[in-house]
Amino acid sequence: MKDASENAAPRKLATAIREVKNGLADRDDVVVDMREAHRMRLELMAAELAGVFEDVPDDLDMFDFAISSGLQPRLWIDAVAHVAMGRDRRTYRFVRDTRQGRVVLAESTAIEPVANQVTRYIAERIVERQRMLDAGTETGVLAGSSGVATSGQDMEIPAKRSRWPAFLSGLAFVGAGAVAGLVLSLILFWDRIRALGLIF
Repeated sequence: MKDASENAAPRKLATAIREVKNGLADRDDVVVDMREAHRMRLELMAAELAGVFEDVPDDLDMFDFAISSGLQPRLWIDAVAHVAMGRDRRTYRFVRDTRQGRVVLAESTAIEPVANQVTRYIAERIVERQRMLDAGTETGVLAGSSGVATSGQDMEIPAKRSRWPAFLSGLAFVGAGAVAGLVLSLILFWDRIRALGLIF
């Protein structure tokens, strides 16, 4: 027995630590490689959408066409929509965050269907913004045309009004509350008041 234990190589902690560190480095390399693969696929998607990104007017600051770094790289379209890779590392997922949660707008292993959906989403957002601006301009014009003649009168009325009526009505409410409280107290404590002989 002694011969077998003497022939075995002595175990060293430094060797074990080196093996563990090598294993961790290999795993980290795999994670970094996966992240780089995700980023490379998202760069392919960005290249596919480059023409669409260039067609967006420069004065629109609601879009943010950028690939973010991190544990899961994403191609951001705007503040609430982005393209990310699925769990299988091949599927493109175009998602939008809403108040009810995340909604998948498109999902495919091919670039083309997802790129088409992203293009449609950008077009919808631009049209939606234009409609809101047009509606705001129309209501602003209507309010401005009817409000110009009366705006001087509206400004004078608050200046002429006194604060006394508001103060007096507030004082009346406080007085009414005090009287109601006194009557309620008399009703609730009637037996005690009669026992004390305070009845007139």
